[in-house]
Formats: sequence, C-alpha cells, structure tokens
Amino acid sequence: MRLIDTHCHLYLDDFDPEQDALIAEARASGIEALLLPNVDTETIDRMHQLCDKYPDYAYPMMGLHPTSVKGDYVERLKTIESCLSVRPYIAIGEIGIDLYWDKTWIREQKIVFEEQLRWSLEMHLPVAIHTRDAFPEVFDSIHKVDPQNLTGVFHSFGGTVDDLKEIEKLPNFMIGINGVITFKNSKLAETIQHTSIEKILLETDAPYLAPVPYRGKRNNPVYLWKTAEKVAESYHLSLEETVETTRKNALKLFSNMNWNA
Repeated sequence: MRLIDTHCHLYLDDFDPEQDALIAEARASGIEALLLPNVDTETIDRMHQLCDKYPDYAYPMMGLHPTSVKGDYVERLKTIESCLSVRPYIAIGEIGIDLYWDKTWIREQKIVFEEQLRWSLEMHLPVAIHTRDAFPEVFDSIHKVDPQNLTGVFHSFGGTVDDLKEIEKLPNFMIGINGVITFKNSKLAETIQHTSIEKILLETDAPYLAPVPYRGKRNNPVYLWKTAEKVAESYHLSLEETVETTRKNALKLFSNMNWNA
C-alpha cells in the first residue's frame, strides 16, 4: 500500500534536524510523496531546500497563507508571484481566508486569496485552500473568480454537512482530511459520510494536528496511516481500499507532477 501526504510542512524548523530520518521513516512505511505548501515569504527558501534535496519525494506548492496577510500584503504577494516563473510547483497554496484569530485584515485576505485563485487559473494549477471560520467568505471569492474551472482541495476540512454540500456544488474540489478525524469530540468521521470517498484526500498538516494516540505531540508524516485507518472505518471500507482510492484522488488532482506513480 502506498499513500501520498497531500499537505505537510516538513521544512519548518519544528523538525530540525530530523528531516532526513523522518523522510526515511515515512518512505519505509509506504508514504510515496510529500506535498509541501508554502506559508509566507520567510518559508520559501527552507521549502525549496528540502524539495531540492528530495526531488523525487517532496513537491512544493507556492502561496501566501491568510494569517500572513497584513499591511505589507502587496509586497509579499509580489515576492510569492515572482517564484512561480522560476521553478515548477504542484499547486498554489496554502491560500485562503482565516477569521478565527483576527478579523482585522479580512478585506486584504480576500484580495490576496482572489488574486492567487486567478494565478491558479492562469497556470492550470490546483489550489490548497485554508479556511477557518470563513466558509461563506471563501465560497463567495471562489464564485467571484470562476467556480467551474477552479480546481483544488479544502485542506484540513472542519466544516459542517452544509459546508460539504456547498463544496460538492463546485465540480473540481476535494476534501483534505487529517488527524482531526481521530479526535474524541470531532464529528468529522460522521460528516464526511455525506460525501463520496472519491472526494477525499489524506494529509497530515505536520507538525500540526497529530492524530490520536499522538494528539498534542508534533505531527509526523508517518502518522498519516492513523488518519487513513479512521477514514476507512468511517466509510466501512478496508484500509487497502481507502488507501488505493485516496491515492488515486491525489494523483488525479495533482496531475501536473509526474512522480513514480
């Protein structure tokens, strides 16, 4: 069985100096690729360095995370955009709107999000969307830009059944599921039953959101298997069926990169 971690921040200093050992562990467990979303202008070099070291294993995305959108967003966005012509990326990400921590920059977050959605259309790349307390705003932006032709994933999905139904109205979007589905008080295992396994991608969001029994600790790529087991349980499928289907879903969405599939 082979899995793809579709959202992982292994380049962050939370993992120093263990990246090599963690990649070896992940590979040995059957994880065949890590997809690495960028955060802001400060994380670009570290992400590139890890991808250059493991070009057949770690694949970069490029984007500006919504919680990094402040008053200097124009300058930051220009820096992010300049990277897109230098090397290939598997997606535009991580982008979106986050109103959980602070609503101060909501106007700027929407401007930045919609601009990056337009980049994805121009470059024929999927988007990795971060949304927290902001599903209406994210849906509004998608519908303003191009709901029929945009493609991507709602990373770390934590919405309601109604949110899920709104996503299903978008023809080219999938749902990213991570360790949250294993949390005791999470309703996610029941919520995702309202959509098809054909819409599900597996991710860690490492170093964040480690699954049970590792909750509260640093998340690692190899823990993706715990999420896969819970998703299989939720859909009443075997682990083998779940792994095969979600892997195919990832290969379909991120079809612009040709890893050894």
